[in-house]
Amino acid sequence: MPANHDEIRGTAHGTAPTPLSVLDLVTVGAGRTATQALRTSVDIARLAERRGFHRYWVAEHHSMPGVASSSPAVILAHLAAHTERVRLGSGGVMLPNHAPLVIAEQFGTLEAMAPGRIDLGLGRAPGTDGATAAALRRTDRLNEGADDFPQQLAELTRFLDDDFPDGHPYSRIHAVPGPVQATSPGGVQDPHRPPVWLLGSSGFSARLAGVLGLPFAFAHHFSAQNTIPALDLYRESFRPSEVLDKPYALIGVSALATDDDGTEARRQVMAAALNMVRLRTGRPGLVPTPEEAEAHRFSEMERDFIDSWNSNVIHGTVDEVRSGLDDLHKRTGVDELMLTANAHSGEVRLRSYELIADAYGLPQA
Repeated sequence: MPANHDEIRGTAHGTAPTPLSVLDLVTVGAGRTATQALRTSVDIARLAERRGFHRYWVAEHHSMPGVASSSPAVILAHLAAHTERVRLGSGGVMLPNHAPLVIAEQFGTLEAMAPGRIDLGLGRAPGTDGATAAALRRTDRLNEGADDFPQQLAELTRFLDDDFPDGHPYSRIHAVPGPVQATSPGGVQDPHRPPVWLLGSSGFSARLAGVLGLPFAFAHHFSAQNTIPALDLYRESFRPSEVLDKPYALIGVSALATDDDGTEARRQVMAAALNMVRLRTGRPGLVPTPEEAEAHRFSEMERDFIDSWNSNVIHGTVDEVRSGLDDLHKRTGVDELMLTANAHSGEVRLRSYELIADAYGLPQA
């Protein structure tokens, strides 16, 4: 059954220009454990629910010590047990890494755990380096996964809807929990199924989402130069569908606010940027402390990278962050802003979301 529009479109609260949501990478800082990072995720999810953030997504990454979100479905099950209302989803599951049937089973299970509040965001990138992608997929022919993405998406959708045509090799295979339970003798099935979102950092998924009439999420937080072209392509390509009658797009935004004059935000953002330098040069690790970043001697090339990277991170005082988010919304016209706070400290990340909620007068549930 196609998703209901109300399961996709959010509502802006307070003075926010658009619905606000959260993207969580479950970052692990130096001197911290994955257990602590996951506890922080629970705290942020509860805050998001209490303050009226629309949805909370977890991203899939692999072989990165500083990112403990390799298993989104497992994390989402944990978050579902600690929340009651906020939408939970993947931002995203990397479809080429998994068999479509497995994803349909996992998210059917999540939907059974938290009916009516699960999103299935899908990406076509590996979410890691080539060697790790080969280990995940049990093949070194990695191009096939990306090239076959539309076919994999169609297969996954048919498993979710349990509507393979007669004669199809999979017509007698069913994703459980799923619609087949409603057609079994005595069966009753919840009418919801997770709405599918397409995620992207270029034009491919933007066009595909538009053609299929699906909601689209763009990774502005690491591909800002492509944001406007991708959104334009999505809107131009959009065809109304059973899912949506008009386009609905969100963008991921790096944003970090602190209580002081912005000094701590700049320190935390620099630590996160050093982590990105190491990742991009094949040395992934835990997110360094601000003190380590301050002591690091950056090369000219590293400094250029960091200046470019941090120019797309909205950070500083809460007024600066609110102004930056407002300006970004005006420039892009997106339907939703999904905030991700990258920092060494989980406490700083949690406080940033609280400050932004206060700045926009979001409700206190």
